[in-house]
Amino acid sequence: MTQSRGGSTLSRPRGAGSPLRAGPRQRPSYAKPPVNRSGRLIAAIAAALVFIVTGFGWHSIDSLISGIQRIGNLGLGGASDGATDILMVGIDSRTDAHGNPLSPSEKAMLHAGDEVGTNTDTIVLMRVPNDGRSATAISIPRDSYVDIPGIGMGKINSAYGVTKEKVRQKLANQGLSDAEVERQSTQAGRQALIKTVANLTGITVDHYAEVGLLGFVLLTDAVGGVNVCLNNPVNEPLSGADFPAGEQRLNGPQALSFVRQRHELPRGDLDRIVRQQVFMASLVHQSLSAKILANPAKLNQLTDAVGRTIVLDDDWNVLKFLQQLQDLAAGQVKFETVPVTDINGTTAAGESVVKVDPQAVKSYVGAMVGGGSSDPAEVQPSSVTVDVYNASGTSGLAGQVSHALAGKGFRNGTVDNWIGGPVSASRVFAGSASDPKAKAVAKALGGLPVAAETRLPQGTVRVVLAGDYSGPGSAAGGLFDMSGTSSAAATPVPPGPPIDAGQNGPKCVN
Repeated sequence: MTQSRGGSTLSRPRGAGSPLRAGPRQRPSYAKPPVNRSGRLIAAIAAALVFIVTGFGWHSIDSLISGIQRIGNLGLGGASDGATDILMVGIDSRTDAHGNPLSPSEKAMLHAGDEVGTNTDTIVLMRVPNDGRSATAISIPRDSYVDIPGIGMGKINSAYGVTKEKVRQKLANQGLSDAEVERQSTQAGRQALIKTVANLTGITVDHYAEVGLLGFVLLTDAVGGVNVCLNNPVNEPLSGADFPAGEQRLNGPQALSFVRQRHELPRGDLDRIVRQQVFMASLVHQSLSAKILANPAKLNQLTDAVGRTIVLDDDWNVLKFLQQLQDLAAGQVKFETVPVTDINGTTAAGESVVKVDPQAVKSYVGAMVGGGSSDPAEVQPSSVTVDVYNASGTSGLAGQVSHALAGKGFRNGTVDNWIGGPVSASRVFAGSASDPKAKAVAKALGGLPVAAETRLPQGTVRVVLAGDYSGPGSAAGGLFDMSGTSSAAATPVPPGPPIDAGQNGPKCVN
């Protein structure tokens, strides 16, 4: 028997891993079509930015960075937290970095149309510890429902555009020139996005990098294309994705379609983010291993692409930063996604959103720099894998609780029915009752007792749920959801595959 969508209906344990998985051609409820085609999904534009900040570490690139558009007064920097934190934003724009419209042939190549917008369809926070020997790119789903300064609760990808439009209308009424209105309103949009990301993650953003639609294609072509791998063939006309299964090399426009696809993916936007991350990993791996900037022709092509499409904050000493990264190896460039509590959340007004727990996000992002703590109160959820078993009479409870833990930043392990005999009370088990990881899980589930099970391997945390359970993931736990979103049944989010740029060949994805 298979795992039900809401939780565990299995007859026996399956071992590690979650069996929650849809078929390759199903369209889950969270993979909803957009209202119109103006919001084209530019999921992996940030790959270009990852390439810029990780691929040029030991080359002379004065000419490359001298033509980059610079912007100031963004409210960046502040408290030191042991890392340089870069907000990388992909903009669905029909202009270049200097505001010049794309040519008709460029728009035709991109299938971009004539719509004008400032959608931030890719938002990635990149954390680089001060020693420069590693980097973690953390994706934030574009529909994450968060608090936007000056606006209120909304999708995080609206922070830039909604704020810009609000300020634009105010400035236009003051009689300013169109150019000045555009400059000031765009700056306000960028500031709002930076503040929104900082509030969600608890991280002070040190630098800002933005790239337009054209930049992703030009940079991909400049490195000669990038290798990817698909588990199944795909033909999805909304994105233009039409590829066979298996390994293949994509040029710029093809890669754009590859990362645009959102429909007919088992995990909707989360699978789209995985594609983005796999593509970025492949791009970084290729750039670091091949040292393409030793080729003058490639350098000229990259210089043109960067100058036309990249925007950086004007306080960023890029050359000094790149010197910091000179020992960075491909395998130390990793890709993560913030924890999600519900991919199929809805607001009180019925708007479809991705639900996140800000405290869990802060804990998760903070764990990307530095080691863990022996203090149970400071255990990082991202370091804990939790097995959850259902010994209650409530169908689906194990899956719902495992999902709730994932939303708090913990990693999913086995999700199954319990066959070890009657259980009268819910417990968290570990090799020792003082295990700090088990205590962290128990606290996250509302204060469950922790019991020792000496046969469990060191580091294993097991939750067994009985009929008395009323914490997160249960029907009773849902009554105390004060986040402003709700779902008839929270949609479980299986964990994505681990990704880093040191991979041996492309990692196959949905």
